[in-house]
Amino acid sequence: MRQPRGEPGSAASPPAPRAAAGPPCAGAGGGSRGAEPQPPRGARRSMRRLRRLVHLVLFCPLSKGLQSRLPGIKVKYLFLAWLGVFVGSWVVYMHYSSYSELCRGHVCQMIICDQYKKGIISGSTCKDLCEEHTLVFQQCLSSSPSQQVYRGLWKEKEVIIKCGIEDAFKADSNPDAVPRRDLVLFDKPTRGTSMDEFREMLLNFLKANLGDQMSLAALVNQIITTADVNKDGKVSLAEAKSIWALLHLNEFLLMLSLHEKEHTSKLLGHCGDLYVTEKIPHNSLYGTNVPHFFQPLLPSAIHRIIHQWFAPAWPRRAKIAIGLLEFVEEIFHGTYGNFYICETSFKNVGYNDKYDFKMVNLRKVATEMTIRGFLKGRHCEQNVDCTYGKDCMATCDKLMKQCKSDMVQPNLAKVCGLLQDYLLYGAPFDMKEELQKQLQTCMTLSGLASQMEVHHSLVLNNLKTLLWKKISNTKYS
Repeated sequence: MRQPRGEPGSAASPPAPRAAAGPPCAGAGGGSRGAEPQPPRGARRSMRRLRRLVHLVLFCPLSKGLQSRLPGIKVKYLFLAWLGVFVGSWVVYMHYSSYSELCRGHVCQMIICDQYKKGIISGSTCKDLCEEHTLVFQQCLSSSPSQQVYRGLWKEKEVIIKCGIEDAFKADSNPDAVPRRDLVLFDKPTRGTSMDEFREMLLNFLKANLGDQMSLAALVNQIITTADVNKDGKVSLAEAKSIWALLHLNEFLLMLSLHEKEHTSKLLGHCGDLYVTEKIPHNSLYGTNVPHFFQPLLPSAIHRIIHQWFAPAWPRRAKIAIGLLEFVEEIFHGTYGNFYICETSFKNVGYNDKYDFKMVNLRKVATEMTIRGFLKGRHCEQNVDCTYGKDCMATCDKLMKQCKSDMVQPNLAKVCGLLQDYLLYGAPFDMKEELQKQLQTCMTLSGLASQMEVHHSLVLNNLKTLLWKKISNTKYS
């Protein structure tokens, strides 16, 4: 007997038209193609389950009406999903490949301990690092393969461990091999050098790097005290080699030169040219940093919003800014000469739990003698050719085609540029206009430091006074 035409289930009936709204989201995802035979067990069943899962994730967020109006939306959605997977995989790959290149603390520790066991170097942390293992490398903070920086643990206290292994890489192309570093770095002083000769070595070194200052004799005594690890009043050859190597690290030299200042990290110990400093709780003006592997993916406006979200309250920011201005004042014609901040970035400055300013990265600060040595006889076509670091720019004598030795912009002008967004956001209404005016005046400072010392001090003091008046006699002071 013939079934009526078009009856459901009839063998002769045409397939039902596909629903315009697309396959349903609840259910198995078989959709409008009609019933299918039960799949066999094994690979085909697994593939079908995977297909259903992908269908639910990718297509179900779209309404049925939208799917009917935009039939190509599924393909676009799938393309964007795969693009996201690709970009995410690339970011993860780049992060971990750079990590293996930047983070070689094990190499640093192996080199240091090898020299210590040979008796070539000494230091207050050598025994803890190489024998008792109470000084432990933890999170890697390195930004350069030659400058190893780690968050560490020393006798259950959080510290920062810093070590340079540039000479190790030059000595041997294999980073896991122990190079002959004692012949490269720990070569002075030599056996037979007397204490008087070593003092003279130190004094000449400081004159070359800090200038001929009357106060250098006191700094020499401090260096000798730091080198004398066992406090026996004498400096052994291993102790002398270690402190001599450390002095050739710019940051260590500046830490000793600025040790009396409250705005620098405290030196806790050393071993060879590895040294340990206190950990600064907040290593950014804004209290947080976007991970470096995400930074290229985010526009500057997003960076600014994130910083504003995590920044301390305005009175606390004012207190931190006062500390930064005091630091600029301390290194301008300081006890051991002039120092210049050559990379003015919120990433290089931070604060402690009491919101007292701390300079996080002294490697971006240079002595006047260092910059003068860099500029001396340097060929140039324009001012940008006379730039030391990122921000220390001198003028170019376009007639002689050589760099002059005078900085175009003083530290204070660069710091005020850094503080502009930091202080104006959320500033009290009754002082915001005056604050903006003073910051603008500060940012326009230029010229020779010797010719503008009075103006420099006046602008700095006015800005400090304005901020301090607003937070004095409050809980934030």
